[in-house]
Amino acid sequence: MQSVGRALEELLVTAQKQDCLTIGIYESAKLLNADPDSVVLCVLVADDTDDVALQIHFTLLQSFCCDSDITILRVSGVHRLQRLLGQPHAVMETSRTQEEHGDLHCMLVTNPQADHCWLQEVGTFCQESRRLDQWVPELVLQER
Repeated sequence: MQSVGRALEELLVTAQKQDCLTIGIYESAKLLNADPDSVVLCVLVADDTDDVALQIHFTLLQSFCCDSDITILRVSGVHRLQRLLGQPHAVMETSRTQEEHGDLHCMLVTNPQADHCWLQEVGTFCQESRRLDQWVPELVLQER
């Protein structure tokens, strides 16, 4: 499980460097509407599962991704992702800050040019999870 977390982290950092990472629910929805075939992975990030509006967004995104054969992964560990992707700590605290910096609740990876081994490892984890009837695989990123 730890190797999958490391693979996801490497994949997200690489995709960000290659400008193949879309961050934010609204930005992700726009991309999915415009070009769903370019998306290879949807990462839904939530440490707080009590947010009803967020859960509704996740349900809609999951449905669209399932219909479009896009791999979905649910992740907790938003503070780890903030540090990893260079997002300010306050990004999850106010909606104004979220609009300025993009929220981390949803991230889409689109056709990364290199390090496909990371994508393959994450994809294999998701496939194995689905075989075990976990339709939206979950992963906890550990603080370091």
